[in-house]
Amino acid sequence: MRPKITWKVATSLDGRIGTSTGESQWITGPESRAQGHRLRAVHDAVLVGVETVLADDPRLNTRLPEGETGPDPLRVILDSRLRTPSFARLAKAGTLILTTKDPMQIGTAEVVRVAGDAQGRPTVEAVLETLSARGVKSLMIEGGGRVAASFITAGLVDAIEWFRAPILLGGDGRPGVAALALARLAHAPRYRRLAAEPMGDDLWERYEKVI
Repeated sequence: MRPKITWKVATSLDGRIGTSTGESQWITGPESRAQGHRLRAVHDAVLVGVETVLADDPRLNTRLPEGETGPDPLRVILDSRLRTPSFARLAKAGTLILTTKDPMQIGTAEVVRVAGDAQGRPTVEAVLETLSARGVKSLMIEGGGRVAASFITAGLVDAIEWFRAPILLGGDGRPGVAALALARLAHAPRYRRLAAEPMGDDLWERYEKVI
């Protein structure tokens, strides 16, 4: 059985995750970021693409407000060409790098080769099969737009946790989700809003997939 998949995204009002130059820290405020860490604590694994690693050098661990505790999830990087630097903050134990190349050592992270698609990127099916074999029952996708699009296109995103900041970044900003190649509205993936609540100056919206 595949993991339940949640896409967590922090954007501007117009759905951008970064400026035209890639600057993205921090779009949302501290309250939204704290809630994002709470979401990490309740997922078995969090996943990003290598572009997020190169742009933001994230830690993807759980850093909760004082008095709250929670476990760190398994950290997963999709890195078809093994571009993750050995000095990256994720290049350590507790990180799984999935690639379509012959594995090589990257810090103390675990590197595993999986099946690739026509573009040489890890297939969604191979990623989920590998994570399921490791006992992952809940997966949260945190970036970037192309990774999100691949799981959405496959119809595998069960829930969305959307943090929306009251700023505008414009059409040249980095989109929260890459192209879905939709020709008709009828083909668009549909979600039902479960809740919306203020999170500091931001808005936190929660959605579930319409079956």
